[in-house]
Amino acid sequence: MAYRVYLSGEIHTDWRDQIIRGCKDSGLDIEFSSAVTNHEASDAAGDCLGEEGSQFWRDHKSAKVNAIRIQTVIKHCDLAIIRFGDKYKQWNAAFDAGYCAALGKPYITLHDEAIVHALKEVDGAAQAWATSPAQVVEILTYITNQA
Repeated sequence: MAYRVYLSGEIHTDWRDQIIRGCKDSGLDIEFSSAVTNHEASDAAGDCLGEEGSQFWRDHKSAKVNAIRIQTVIKHCDLAIIRFGDKYKQWNAAFDAGYCAALGKPYITLHDEAIVHALKEVDGAAQAWATSPAQVVEILTYITNQA
């Protein structure tokens, strides 16, 4: 069975590439999807709807356009990996985790131990908490090889 895995969260490191490469090297049948990882493109997603005089309304429109893609992908995934980095606050990732929880979609959080307390509710609803992309690959290997 091919798994559909959504990769959510932090965009400043290569964690997505590490997971995708690790799964490919392990021969796993997984189809990956992700939020838009180009920060400028994501911020400009609503610009086609007209120029705004306020940054709030520009962000508001872009968030709604981005939500079309994100909500659709989450609804169709089998599992989400949600990465929280230590440099920036990933409120969008927390929202994705909550959306997964509301839909009953399993998710794995990926973050350092230093932010366990801040993410206690997000981790509490997750099926697993990993601290490295390699651990995520191990989990994906286990669940895809247990047919």
